[in-house]
Amino acid sequence: MRTFARRSAGFIAALAVVTAFTAGCDKDDKDSKSDTAAATTSAMAAETTTEHATETKIATRDGAEVTVAGDFLAKYTEMGGVTGPLGLPTGAQQDAPGGGKIQEFAGGAIVSSPATGIHVVWGEIRKAWEEHGGPGGKLGYPTSDETDITGGKQSEFTGGTITWVDNQTTVTEK
Repeated sequence: MRTFARRSAGFIAALAVVTAFTAGCDKDDKDSKSDTAAATTSAMAAETTTEHATETKIATRDGAEVTVAGDFLAKYTEMGGVTGPLGLPTGAQQDAPGGGKIQEFAGGAIVSSPATGIHVVWGEIRKAWEEHGGPGGKLGYPTSDETDITGGKQSEFTGGTITWVDNQTTVTEK
């Protein structure tokens, strides 16, 4: 009977060590991932609303809540929301020149104007657009989302075109 008790105790102790090790590895694995996962989980919980919601509050990494609303929410949702390439919002929707609006996200910006509608600007095209004054510059507002072209991407603006081909950005004003 003592042998059985010792074996059982040894088995239970070994099982406890394996369980603790596994839990510890799981914890380390989670800790080693970026804070985006925690922020995404938190944001997704805040973003869970009705299918036809007109606004939602999304928790950012610093714990603040940022509202995404109306057409911006529809575009953000279309782009994948918090798990999409735009990621978490970095600030509230802002007024822009000529009656437009802009909202910044970790991975890009959603931009809207009464004349051009709502579009996403991101990556190298966004950098070039901002270097040329953004919505208040000569290029003005985007008239399209980024499209694929041979070797790269392109976005159209009221005042020109920005292309990104073979890691080179070209701005062509009208």
